[in-house]
Amino acid sequence: MAPGSHLRLFLIPSLLSLSDVVGTGWFAATAANVKPGSTVVGDGGVGLLGVLSAKQMGSERIITMSRHRSRRKLAPEFGATDIVTERGDAGVGRIKELTKGVGADSVLECVGTRESMQQAIQATRPGGFVSYVGVPHGVELDGQALFYSHVHLHGGPAPVRRYLPHLIDLVLNQKINPGQVFDLTLPIDQVAEGYRAMDERRAIKTLLQP
Repeated sequence: MAPGSHLRLFLIPSLLSLSDVVGTGWFAATAANVKPGSTVVGDGGVGLLGVLSAKQMGSERIITMSRHRSRRKLAPEFGATDIVTERGDAGVGRIKELTKGVGADSVLECVGTRESMQQAIQATRPGGFVSYVGVPHGVELDGQALFYSHVHLHGGPAPVRRYLPHLIDLVLNQKINPGQVFDLTLPIDQVAEGYRAMDERRAIKTLLQP
């Protein structure tokens, strides 16, 4: 094997992850106005890459919301400082407790459900920022409540190509290792099982090989 081949093989999962989930997580952190020293909350599988992105952007406290064992295990490696397993009002209460009653500066909503969106907005401090990169399903916002919350809301499909040059440099220089998000590897003819494993929370992300 040629010199450097082992390194290139090691980097393949990380480079592959840049095509979607890392760019989406980076956009989530960008849209939530993550700044050095800020407190950030991330939720969901893509939220893990939002955690990684927030760490790179200088966030000092990063709270991930997860009940999934594999995600909870990986989150600290990506930069999470706290893990919250509660949901709904209890989850919001826990975030407020961790932030001395204020709420988070930035919240990354990466799931797309009505409950996760409500939780994100309620966990954000007045004047804070919520990004949403999960495709909304049944999400209806209370305009008056949002108006008086002073929470900034920004989301949409991630412009992944915009971030690729920087993200590729981070991977090639081994500043980040997002390929760890692939915790199941299957042959490409088992693609259905790969999706099933992710849907059933038996895998964070599935890597398919020819």
